[in-house]
Amino acid sequence: MVRLGVAGFGGFLGSGAQAQGASERDAVAGVRTALERGAIAAVGLLGRDGGFLDNPRVRIPLPGFLDDAAKLLRATGQGARVDELVRAMNRAAEAAVPQARSLLVDAAKSITVKDALAIVRGGETSVTEYFAGRTREPLAVKFLPIVTKATQKVALADKYNAVAGKAAGLGLLKAQDANLQQYVTGKALDGLYLMIGEEEKKIRRDPIGTGSAVLRRVFGS
Repeated sequence: MVRLGVAGFGGFLGSGAQAQGASERDAVAGVRTALERGAIAAVGLLGRDGGFLDNPRVRIPLPGFLDDAAKLLRATGQGARVDELVRAMNRAAEAAVPQARSLLVDAAKSITVKDALAIVRGGETSVTEYFAGRTREPLAVKFLPIVTKATQKVALADKYNAVAGKAAGLGLLKAQDANLQQYVTGKALDGLYLMIGEEEKKIRRDPIGTGSAVLRRVFGS
């Protein structure tokens, strides 16, 4: 069995050498395992109470100038309403993320040799790029109804859309941020892919610590 480090794996798959099929399958299985572990871990971290709200790296704020406007609302005694909206946004993301698990795992299982090579050569964002390219659009479709249901309960949600729509028309806000539900859906996906990438980094830094023989063979030095 061929023993491969990260650089060796890239050369192995891209060399055109007549390597044994079993070794190639082992290498691809290692990347698939890393993908699955990263996806499952990220969903577990984010798809729970506080997964977004209590994590400053993925916590969803009000976008752009609306965040500045919220400071004025706080100054006029309306901070509780702003907090309720921000809390609802993040709770909506936490409720939506578990829907990603099966789709992400399926994407990992369908990986090809070409995909695996791109991931290994692509650096620290390669897993994010792989998953985002294959799952972002279908996940947005899954997330949006859940986010919509969660944010409809908040009184400021409709006002957000009214104000944000006008702001976008004046160029003060990005068009994709003018709808609260779409904004939260996009940020939920950004946070999900970010945390998948963090899990990949852990595997790359310490493949032995994963306890997986195939990860140790593929990503170990």
